[in-house]
Amino acid sequence: MRRLTATLVVAFVLWALMFCPLTAPRFDFWCMMAGSALILTGLATLFAPAWWERLRFTRENILLGVAIAVVLWLLFWVGDKVSSWLFAFARPQVDSIYTIKEGVSPVLLSLLLLFLIGPAEEIYWRGYVQERLSRKLGAKRGFLLATAAYTLVHVPSCNFMLIMAAMLCGILWGGLYYLYPKRFTAILISHALWDAAVFIWFPIM
Repeated sequence: MRRLTATLVVAFVLWALMFCPLTAPRFDFWCMMAGSALILTGLATLFAPAWWERLRFTRENILLGVAIAVVLWLLFWVGDKVSSWLFAFARPQVDSIYTIKEGVSPVLLSLLLLFLIGPAEEIYWRGYVQERLSRKLGAKRGFLLATAAYTLVHVPSCNFMLIMAAMLCGILWGGLYYLYPKRFTAILISHALWDAAVFIWFPIM
């Protein structure tokens, strides 16, 4: 558990540097995000390399991953409309998230999200953090604690909509991993596809 705790501290520091309004302007967001993805994937592989053995890129997993990504995109589309109707601050906060892609090649961002950032987050948060917590504390507690941690790392952003988005994603992906741990590959695929879709291909505007 000490190793897991140490990696969580690293994740919190990296996310705080990237998202906190006081520190974020000092860094190139995408370089920082790519570096963070590599660091967390490296730590997960160092301490729990078994995640690699659970990858199964079967037709069923690929189709399921696509379906999950589509459902999640639709949930966010509905959530955006409802939150914009309820809260005046919602749309400006969402727009502020989209500003971080300005001036960067959409092709480059798509590749980063599809093949590095999206997969890395699943490898670390579900494949390592939730898996390790579940083995130590039970599947239900592992799911709840991993989801809480995934949500809390986004708190330094001071962006309510981003924090809520992280919580919803954590509940969905973490819940799927809790119920269907053998579908880890489908969950990973859905994360990568959803990242690219919601941010680059079909932004929710």
